[in-house]
Amino acid sequence: MIPASSREARLRVLVDRHFDFVARVLRRAGTPEAEVDDDVQRTFIAMSQRLDDVRPESEKSFLFQTALRMAAHARRTLARRREVQDEDGQRRLDSSAQPEQLLDQKRARQLLEDVLAQMAKELRTVFVLYELEELRVPEIASTLRIPEGTVASRLRRARADFRARVRVHSMQHLSHAAAQKRYDDSAQRHCTSAIYCPQPTIGSRSD
Repeated sequence: MIPASSREARLRVLVDRHFDFVARVLRRAGTPEAEVDDDVQRTFIAMSQRLDDVRPESEKSFLFQTALRMAAHARRTLARRREVQDEDGQRRLDSSAQPEQLLDQKRARQLLEDVLAQMAKELRTVFVLYELEELRVPEIASTLRIPEGTVASRLRRARADFRARVRVHSMQHLSHAAAQKRYDDSAQRHCTSAIYCPQPTIGSRSD
């Protein structure tokens, strides 16, 4: 059993070193912004309860896997409530940007979240750690406790899957935009006809 003072010191170091990492994992795994702080605390509480069993070289892996479980629970809760929360990332938007830029940033972030949510968990995990957290393949292998070759294979598949899903989303967006334009044009023509075409007037026919 590790002495209480040593455990507390180790836990403080873990919090200082990995707090931001855990928060990012939770956000990118779909935890609503309003619940991130609470789930960060729950993640470190879980670590404190298992501290004696977790080897120092496995600390980050344990935090990562625990954060993923917390996020999965948060997503299930969110789905049951059927609520959509769009607060994630708002603080990171450039307050000096023009409305069009803010809208583009919001759309890009929403696209990223939608695509990540659709990816298989094993692919999403490797993709997030490499592309967003900027971890190297050996670090990811150590964190997930899988061979480096498996990481490289999943990363290739994840990149291909991500690109394919982005293309599909873009095509759907273009199709929707085209359909909306056709509808707008039709409505405009209908409106123009209603204004300029003479309409029969009730009671105007000569007897």
